[in-house]
Amino acid sequence: MADTVTDDHEGLDQFESRGRRIFLVWLPLACFIFVLLFPFYWMAITAVKPNAQLTDYQNHSPFWVVGPTLEHMKYLLFETSYPGWLWNTLVVAVCSTFLSLAASVFAAYAIERLRFRGARVTGLLIFLAYLVPPSILFIPLSVIVFQIGIFDSKLALILTYPTFLIPFCTWLLMGYFRSIPYELEESALVDGATRWQILTKVVLPLAVPGLISAGIFAFTLSWNEFIYALTFISSSENKTIPVGVLTELVRGDIYEWGALMSGALLGSLPVVILYSFFVDYYVSSMTGAVKE
Repeated sequence: MADTVTDDHEGLDQFESRGRRIFLVWLPLACFIFVLLFPFYWMAITAVKPNAQLTDYQNHSPFWVVGPTLEHMKYLLFETSYPGWLWNTLVVAVCSTFLSLAASVFAAYAIERLRFRGARVTGLLIFLAYLVPPSILFIPLSVIVFQIGIFDSKLALILTYPTFLIPFCTWLLMGYFRSIPYELEESALVDGATRWQILTKVVLPLAVPGLISAGIFAFTLSWNEFIYALTFISSSENKTIPVGVLTELVRGDIYEWGALMSGALLGSLPVVILYSFFVDYYVSSMTGAVKE
């Protein structure tokens, strides 16, 4: 027994040495932070660089800016349709996320809690549906969008985004619902509660972190989606940020780098803010609902 304790102590001692700690902990962490944050830093400095510094690397450092300007931001917000693209993206992301969560809650609850025959196979098939590339699905979906007359409208995106959001959210919520003890439902059934009451008053209150985690993922996926938005939207006033920035700010071989980086930076802020507000719920969803 004493040898086992000594071995565990020696195993932890590998992090006590300063050299080992730097090599095993701080160096990988620094590399990860650099890879993660450098694109945002590059967008930020490019968004405030004067045009003369964007390509003149002989007289100006590409990694720093001298005399920052807000001309690119001003051009983006007041001389392009960017505010409209931002509003379109927000409406589409919120509506498609709400629809996807509503459908995913019922699907995940039925698969995990009702215990019908073939539930596991159904759950697997739903997850496999998420793996189908959107580049394959947009062709048949475009035919449906044209036939029902919603082409070039926000409704086309709101109704097609759940095709890849629902499978993902269902798979995520299935794992979270699985961590909720069955005894809670059995006690509610003994007390005379209906399945609807169990879902709304027992399961969903315990599954709030899981719902928020699925909602964040769904919102992020719909916010950044590009293929469907490019295919189903043609007019400039109905475009979303990923499509609008690429198609309206790139004219032939002319790239308006300042406006492009400003649009990318502003477009990423809502998602960053969303994660910062709900990071605690997101982390708690990784550990399950309650302990047995």
